Amino acid sequence: MRIEGRGRGAEGRTRLTVVPETTDDLWHLSHVLEPGDRVDADTTRRIQRDDENLRDTGGEREHISVTIEVEEVEFARFANRLRVAGVIVSASKEDEVGHHHTINVEERTELTIEKYFKPDQMERVEEAEEATGAPDVAIATVEEGAAYIHTVQQYGTEEYASFTKPTGKGDYARPRDELFEELGGALSHLDADAVILAGPGFTKNDARDYIAEEFRDLDERITVVDTSAAGDRGVHEVLKRGAVADVQKETRIAREADLIDQLTERIAEGAKATYGASETMEAAEFGAVETLLVLDERLREERQGEGEWDVDANELIETVEQKGGDVVVFSEEFAPGQQLRNLGGVAALLRYRLQ
Repeated sequence: MRIEGRGRGAEGRTRLTVVPETTDDLWHLSHVLEPGDRVDADTTRRIQRDDENLRDTGGEREHISVTIEVEEVEFARFANRLRVAGVIVSASKEDEVGHHHTINVEERTELTIEKYFKPDQMERVEEAEEATGAPDVAIATVEEGAAYIHTVQQYGTEEYASFTKPTGKGDYARPRDELFEELGGALSHLDADAVILAGPGFTKNDARDYIAEEFRDLDERITVVDTSAAGDRGVHEVLKRGAVADVQKETRIAREADLIDQLTERIAEGAKATYGASETMEAAEFGAVETLLVLDERLREERQGEGEWDVDANELIETVEQKGGDVVVFSEEFAPGQQLRNLGGVAALLRYRLQ
């Protein structure tokens, strides 16, 4: 996600202009926007002309700039769009003010949000912006005598490094381990969250074995994928198969699964953990929360007044952050999030055990 501008809006609200660049960015925005927020965007709207001096267009869609007061937000996952519905409060065509309208936000749609941002909401946007420039996944393609590393950004892929080491027979042939050594060293220096190792034949498997032995910090981050070529063609095959999206999802799930495993183990042992809204709030007030685990859908429900907690969700998060705790928002889409829902949608790993 790109943040294009930031300023002050009316009545002390923050105005933030953003450009979502991936479906993930749209999903993040669905958890930031709330009823009562205002959103500015260029859109299209079916307009019936009734001016006697103009020909009736029969309700053709026309481009229009609008500001709507948000009433409903829906992330249309399979359509790769975010629907933001509400009442038009200002527009480039004044006679449209007061009508209901839905803005369909897609990738690379610029929109300006005006709202009272909660701390975790602004952090969510800023983390999405940071992810735009961070190579969380690297694609390493290798074949006999050559290896390539591409970083995966939200806007596409870039070649990070390439190595050529002739192997086989001849005066200039070099041991294959030299190629694997350079590849492993570069991947270790890049320090991506996950590495997809791809290429034709068995060379990639040999590279994997060497890297697992010599660069052990990389071992658990590597996923091996078969492709018919190395270099740009190999990267294209990896992307076409959806391997990057799968690895990114698995990386997030792995983090959430690790936290939920820690939580359940501590609960079973009667150790440093708690769950439930009121219990977690009590721990937060004592400054005992090390990591707050909260479910995204439950957080949204609570903020919209549709939840069941007997504490204020915003106050809980602010209390944890003020006392130096971390906040991790779980996705309801994955299994760890479902486990957290069964515990009331909120829990915490504690610094010390409460009496």
